Amino acid sequence: MEILIRVAQLLLSLSILVILHELGHFFFAKLFHTRVEKFYLFFNPGFSLFKFKKGETEYGIGWLPLGGYVKIAGMIDESMDREQMKKPPQPWEFRAKPAWQRLLIMLGGILVNFLLAFVIYIAVIYTWGEDYLPVESVKYGIVVDEVGREMGLRNGDKIIAVDSERVENFNMILPEIVLNHARTLTVERDGRTVVVQVPDSVFPKLLKGQGVIQPRLPFDPFIIRGFTKRSPGKAAGLRKGDRIVAVDSNRFAYYDEFRQYLLDHKGQEVVLTVERDSLLLQVPVQLTPEGMIGVTTDFSHVFQYKHIDYSLLESIPAGIRKGIKTTGDYLKQLKLIFQPETKAYESLGGFITIGSIFPTQWDWRSFWNLTAFLSIILAIMNLLPIPALDGGHVLFILYEMITGRKPSEKFLEYAQIAGMIFLLLLLLYANGNDVIRLFHK
Repeated sequence: MEILIRVAQLLLSLSILVILHELGHFFFAKLFHTRVEKFYLFFNPGFSLFKFKKGETEYGIGWLPLGGYVKIAGMIDESMDREQMKKPPQPWEFRAKPAWQRLLIMLGGILVNFLLAFVIYIAVIYTWGEDYLPVESVKYGIVVDEVGREMGLRNGDKIIAVDSERVENFNMILPEIVLNHARTLTVERDGRTVVVQVPDSVFPKLLKGQGVIQPRLPFDPFIIRGFTKRSPGKAAGLRKGDRIVAVDSNRFAYYDEFRQYLLDHKGQEVVLTVERDSLLLQVPVQLTPEGMIGVTTDFSHVFQYKHIDYSLLESIPAGIRKGIKTTGDYLKQLKLIFQPETKAYESLGGFITIGSIFPTQWDWRSFWNLTAFLSIILAIMNLLPIPALDGGHVLFILYEMITGRKPSEKFLEYAQIAGMIFLLLLLLYANGNDVIRLFHK
């Protein structure tokens, strides 16, 4: 069921983005009296799921959910309609229009995607406001994994600044480190201020999703709120509302110490000291091979989150700022892909990766935030100067406008084929990474 919810969110999000992107091309084409022969959501090689014709345009839904397209008359695109291109140019064709009009037609989809992202961010901020975890609320410091320790961090550290710049939102610490290739972290450790040097060796690991930096949680009170499926704790007699006091007579100050003890004894039997109705009970529990008791608790009371409400007028600049920052951050991510030493190319993913960013339960706030983010990605990717993408067409039109010489149609045809081959290989590589990661889980 969780997979179906994610797939449904992905398809809905892509459908919105594709339709509006193609509508941007369609709008400018119609504005300049250029004939649009087809307008499709998804591709339709061989057949269409649904189609109808209105005026000069055929509208439809294809069966291959890899995007969509508008077929503009007199334009060399993925349809590779050579027969039409052999005929003399007609006034209503793309190739007969002035360069500045062709440029706007090609930029239409990109402009719509950027505009859509900003509008969504404004609407989300106005509707739900903003919530974040302030750094000062992480009063017990952080918990790090092996990569975090390689960075020079320790459990209990309180991160004060990244490259001497204070970060207000705790969840932005790791992105700031990765995207800005941070060199130093200023932390409070055992009452002292320490400057930690971040080694270059950790960045490829951080880009692969390693290097967890989480708020440290206190252990007490650990009150059982529920059980997992096939819970060994429930089978041993634990109940909701029980408070775990100790394990094998060992008491813990922090939750990570408790988890580490269980991991050190995974598959073994431990004895839990449990408080129930003011009585202390000794409950033997056989841990799973992963070192789990199979109980859940609630730590929501530990941290003080900050919430900001916005009026309609306040949400407009706030949404624009968020759109600009998201665009800047994604450009930084894209830059990393072209730096071989970071090995960021190994983190490229396809549809499985994109689908996995959606939550397993339908949440409109998350859905719209992710749709805005994907809209920015779609805009930037289409702006890349690669033949077969909008950016490739823009590049050739700009060349024509600057030099006064229009590339030959044969050149544009070969460039289109080369671009389509490149994009197909990139698609195979990205989705291949997804499959490899599935088998390595």
